[in-house]
Amino acid sequence: MTSSFIAIFSLLLLSTMQCHAQLSSTFYDRTCPNALTTIRTSIRQAISRERRMAASLIRLHFHDCFVQGCDASLLLDETPTIISEKTALPNLGSVRGFGIIEDAKSEVEKICPGVVSCADILAVAARDASSLVGGPSWTVKLGRRDSTTASHTLAETDLPGPFDPLSRLISGFANKGLSTRDMVALSGSHSIGQAQCFLFRDRIYSNGTDIDAGFASTRRRQCPQEDQNGNLAPLDLVTPNQLDNNYFKNLRQRKGLLQSDQVLLSGGSTDDIVLEYSNSPRAFASDFAAAMIKMGDISPLTGQNGIIRTVCGAIN
Repeated sequence: MTSSFIAIFSLLLLSTMQCHAQLSSTFYDRTCPNALTTIRTSIRQAISRERRMAASLIRLHFHDCFVQGCDASLLLDETPTIISEKTALPNLGSVRGFGIIEDAKSEVEKICPGVVSCADILAVAARDASSLVGGPSWTVKLGRRDSTTASHTLAETDLPGPFDPLSRLISGFANKGLSTRDMVALSGSHSIGQAQCFLFRDRIYSNGTDIDAGFASTRRRQCPQEDQNGNLAPLDLVTPNQLDNNYFKNLRQRKGLLQSDQVLLSGGSTDDIVLEYSNSPRAFASDFAAAMIKMGDISPLTGQNGIIRTVCGAIN
């Protein structure tokens, strides 16, 4: 009885270890050795055309991984059998860059048909986007496969929101296996990119003590109290196209654009981390890279699970 139990336990342990071992930085070394170079070329071209696209590509990977894991479910278009995550409130009208991922996938398909997953392309694109706008680089673990389903419902509930209090941000990331420090580091991606007026309107008209008056006044010029909901403002006014630690310096000056930004420095448990990152670009870069790797490990489909999609927006 005991020996059979040990045997079963050993098999389970081996199975678990194999599951984690299936993501590897060398996954395509034999099957598609030029995959990463091809993706990088495609991403570099896209960012050279529009620097803001770097923020969008990092966000795509993030919004994918937080719903069903890093399985490219976010990329699936609406069909009679799939309710797309693209139309969920946190994604609708704000998540972009789908065409860039499709272009990269198309280039990879030319050299290695049916080998490289859309989920892996998302992970590599996020890394390349970071490094191309001055942020850190890291070694991407590969071997994810693509889902055949999407979850509009989970996209509505699992993605963090711009009005979330600190406790909700911490618990939301913890639910995905990410620490409070990971959460603060990943929030630093708001060092690049832009936000729509309706997402920060309440904050800039609140006359609250947690927002710099001059900053609020500047932001009101492009964001009236009514209408023009889609008007854009940079999340970081100082270096809007550079992934750096200025985001954290802004928080010290009460110049976080979103409520969910400024709440990171509001007398709570994350204050010390924000102060550390604002003082040390190196600490932020190192922790951001580590957190992105960790995020890329969220519930991937590996082995025989999932598929390799030929086109990222549709099931084969």
